[in-house]
Amino acid sequence: VLGMMKFLGFEQTFKNSLTGLPMGGGKGGSDFDPKGKTDAEVESFCTSFMMEMYRHIGQFVDVPAGDIGVGAREIGYLYGAFRKITNVHGTCVLTGKGQRYGGSLVRPQATGYGNVYFCEQMLKTKGEEMKGKVVAVSGSGNVAQYAVEKCLQLGAKVVTMSDSSGCIYIPDGITKDQWDWIMELKNVRRGRIKEFADEFNVEYTEGGRPWVYKVDIALPCATQNELNGDEAKTLVDNGVIAVGEGANMPTTLEGINVFLENKILYSPGKASNAGGVATSGLEMAQNSQRYFWSAEEVDQKLHQIMVNIHTAAYETSKIFGQQGNYVLGANIAGFLKVADAMVAQGLYS
Repeated sequence: VLGMMKFLGFEQTFKNSLTGLPMGGGKGGSDFDPKGKTDAEVESFCTSFMMEMYRHIGQFVDVPAGDIGVGAREIGYLYGAFRKITNVHGTCVLTGKGQRYGGSLVRPQATGYGNVYFCEQMLKTKGEEMKGKVVAVSGSGNVAQYAVEKCLQLGAKVVTMSDSSGCIYIPDGITKDQWDWIMELKNVRRGRIKEFADEFNVEYTEGGRPWVYKVDIALPCATQNELNGDEAKTLVDNGVIAVGEGANMPTTLEGINVFLENKILYSPGKASNAGGVATSGLEMAQNSQRYFWSAEEVDQKLHQIMVNIHTAAYETSKIFGQQGNYVLGANIAGFLKVADAMVAQGLYS
């Protein structure tokens, strides 16, 4: 587990560097699973966890944010515990906070929106656009939810969503009303995606994943290693033109190689899902200045950051002779910024 945390922290450092914001990176977690727990049980754990973690975080030290299993509810409990323990208020010691107590507008949407913004930029390099494209999205949590919303806003047709139990397929595309129903299902009732299939009488595959269907764009937004080599081949055979990672490392190494060998527009998560941490940086800035931007301002800044990340990765891939290889471009661009900063500040800083 420690090795996995070190690797995730390593990846996070390069992702944060790509945003252009002054942030390092790290990862951490626990073996507590909030699924099936009451609010009181989750609050009790968060308070206990913060009893130790408060010593190691702060606005100028380390600012954690949510990830798998840690959403607005958990961040709220953690922040409340921090305030009770330290008697320190109003600082950005956590991001992803609720808007009523220091959070930023668009932060919940940021990772999903950012992934679609990045995918949109990739498509532009081939003279394509999101409008009219058929999209497969995996997951039905925060990232997937808002990736679907942004796809709908840009005129794309999203035909799949999933959770750990199975996958739904809607050939005509998810409608805005259906999206609203999924939001209530997942964020209020905390139900399973099968309930959507039962409600709307659509195809549901127990234990299935979205990569078997004919789509133009695939957005893996669930969890790591959810898209393997065989599934990547199926997507390529079915005519996929772009793959944008919304989750952290959802594609296996075999799958990545399939996409690169077939010249598919493929963005690694460190580039295309950096919108969440970028907006965490914007939340930190707003907390520091004690002034909050409108949703339009935050979304505009997020969009520009994703455009800049795409430009950095794309231009770096050209410089190193592999134009359009976003894996190489993002890795080198992120690494160079960290390395240059280390050299400038002294190797032992």
